[in-house]
Amino acid sequence: MNILVIGGAGFIGSHMVKQLGKSGCRVTTLDDLSHGHRDAVLYGDFVQGDLADKALLAQLIQPGRFDAVMHFASFIQVGESVQEPAKYYENNVANTLSLLQAMRLADVKRFVFSSTAATFGQPLYSPIDEQHPQHPINPYGRSKLMVEHILDDFDHAYGLKSVCLRYFNAAGADPEVQLGERHDPETHLIPLVLQVASGRKPHIRVFGRDYDTPDGTCVRDYVHVTDLCEAHRLALESLIEGAGSQQYNLGNGNGYSVQEVIEAARRVTGQAVASVDAPRRDGDPDRLVADASQAKKVLGWRPQFVALDEIVAHAWAWEQSSKQQS
Repeated sequence: MNILVIGGAGFIGSHMVKQLGKSGCRVTTLDDLSHGHRDAVLYGDFVQGDLADKALLAQLIQPGRFDAVMHFASFIQVGESVQEPAKYYENNVANTLSLLQAMRLADVKRFVFSSTAATFGQPLYSPIDEQHPQHPINPYGRSKLMVEHILDDFDHAYGLKSVCLRYFNAAGADPEVQLGERHDPETHLIPLVLQVASGRKPHIRVFGRDYDTPDGTCVRDYVHVTDLCEAHRLALESLIEGAGSQQYNLGNGNGYSVQEVIEAARRVTGQAVASVDAPRRDGDPDRLVADASQAKKVLGWRPQFVALDEIVAHAWAWEQSSKQQS
């Protein structure tokens, strides 16, 4: 298969490119490198370019060239989306619409989309299944939900089949230590905690200890990036085999608190991890945990790395490798 991966130089996208390449797919990556890294693209062809460049999209997406497109090139910072909503609607919605238009003109009718648990907003119950009402509470979540609606309309009008995969917390790193998180600045909990363990940061801030959870800190569902990519591969296979458009939640079904992540980092690394308490952040729910039973039932998805210590161990190996290289 010939697959176009949008945002394939980023954290999840680069892991996806590796998995596709190892499986024998012919991969082309389009990335503007605003957040990604060229050396993270380990397989296939690379095109540096902006998703907003309609002429580039028309030149790249030619009839008969690609069997499917995977899209990872969204902006993802909730706080930034509140401060700069125009940036998020332009990139996450308008640029995605341009991509879909280019696909339509080239008659490419299979699309795998990285959506998010942020489309659900404040959870009404946990774990969260696909039937949970979608009422996002920030521009990031709204931008992703808008694309889900656009895809539904494109299916009905143009026959474009899509799978929307709603991530919870992507975590971990390539078990072969070739790839991992390289955000600048880093905002994800596990790599931040491990930067404390490795001595790159003095402490981790814990935002609130008065949540309705066993230890008072927020509970989240951490799903290994390799398992996320396997779900994408299975979603792609389902479209190739003629399945209709679908939406799936992706998590491992186990919620871990911020404090439990810190304790796991101490166990895995054998290092002290200093923490300081900070006020709650606006909009942080007590608990976000996925019900991923549909992806398991329909796609046959079986996450391999579900234990928190294993997820942290892979991220720690990457942190140590990154520190040595820096």
